[in-house]
Amino acid sequence: MLRASAAVERAGVPSVSVISTGFLKQAAVVARGLGLPDLAIAEFPGVPMTDSADELRRKVEEQLLPRVIAGLTAKIEAKAARSVAAGPQPRDIACRGTIDTIDDYFYRQFWSDGLPIMPPTVERVERFLRYTSRAADEVLGVLPPANRQATVWNVAVNGAMAGCRPEYMPLMLAVVEAVCDPEFKVEDAGSTPGWEPLIVVNGPVVQELGLHHAQGVMRVGKRANSSLGRFLRLVLRNLAGFHHAPEGADKGSIAQSFLVALPENEQAVADIGWQPYSVDRGYRAGDNIVTVQSVVAISAPTYTGSEKAIEHMELIADVIGQRACGYWTAIGMVYANWHPLIVLGPSIAKVFAQDGWSKDDIRRYMYEHVKMPASLAERYAYYCGQTGFRITQAVKDGLLPPVYHESDDPDRLVPVFQRPEWIGIVVAGDWGRNQSKGYVSNHVQGPPVSRKVTLPDGWRDMLATDGER
Repeated sequence: MLRASAAVERAGVPSVSVISTGFLKQAAVVARGLGLPDLAIAEFPGVPMTDSADELRRKVEEQLLPRVIAGLTAKIEAKAARSVAAGPQPRDIACRGTIDTIDDYFYRQFWSDGLPIMPPTVERVERFLRYTSRAADEVLGVLPPANRQATVWNVAVNGAMAGCRPEYMPLMLAVVEAVCDPEFKVEDAGSTPGWEPLIVVNGPVVQELGLHHAQGVMRVGKRANSSLGRFLRLVLRNLAGFHHAPEGADKGSIAQSFLVALPENEQAVADIGWQPYSVDRGYRAGDNIVTVQSVVAISAPTYTGSEKAIEHMELIADVIGQRACGYWTAIGMVYANWHPLIVLGPSIAKVFAQDGWSKDDIRRYMYEHVKMPASLAERYAYYCGQTGFRITQAVKDGLLPPVYHESDDPDRLVPVFQRPEWIGIVVAGDWGRNQSKGYVSNHVQGPPVSRKVTLPDGWRDMLATDGER
């Protein structure tokens, strides 16, 4: 809403953004980032979705309307978009002292995630720069709402703080380029669902950097997986401004912790005759690729058992499709953009392949068989704040395909997955167990964005020289 108001104001038309009390601090950060720190905001006191009709009417008439009128009659001055705070410059010494002194200082500045950090000394940051031919001051992009530049230098700084090894630098650069892409909509990473970004890694670099893809793949404990996930969260915190401290833009209502990169088991994929996830994303097999997408919820561990693919498929469709994704599909319908991810255990993927199923067959089954009443989807959307959403109108507007309006029956069944090709499938996890999991994305916020990893000349020699990982 604030971005729309800013555009209207710059066109010379007065506007007011109606913001409920819980979002006022976030709105102030976003307005500053848009270059309009005095953008008119009318506060709605409290939480409108929990008020009675009478209480809602009273608040609107007695408190909201006067604020709207005042905002429409005030003048504001547009300024150039700026960052919330510049922060230390490259090679600045922000703090000197013991490990504890430095850690406490970074914590007070809201630069850490609450866990101990590795001090990003100039010497350590320069070790990261050895793994790229790009200039330290090259700008990879700008991360709203704080509008700080992501540079090669501050990518290395955040990687050092997260505990990454210098040789992870090529992956780190590709990850930041992905989240800087406007398609990713990083400016929404502080929305109330509290989604986290998930990094999927493909290619020979998985083995070369010791990324773990087997049993316990999504556990913390393996340095590469854990530190890369933590690195991205620090980037969102320190460059985009997403933290919930004063002046922060993170409005995750309850939120979650999700700090581990997910490498695919490409050997397992090759053994069963499938192509890796990176090929689904449009790249060649064997390319080093990172993909970043949002995850707002995770399914229950889904155990299936049979030599027949259909018997696995029926339960995966029920647990991952209907139960995990069913509720959140309504928001995907609102924005006509939704990309759930299924992680199949290698033993499960093998059954599918041996029974003649491709990944497209799995996607098609999910699309055709996982459905819900249209009225229930609209009800879910209403309680998430999309009070005007109607599936029939979305079809008329071309946002949803005609299959969503085959009749006027409010309880007609509509697909949970809008397009089968939007369902991601990755093979990873424990060979010795029959488990899969589903990862629910946050619709248009954080759709999958992929980037190719650029390795420096002499890559393998550099790895050998730097010793054991």
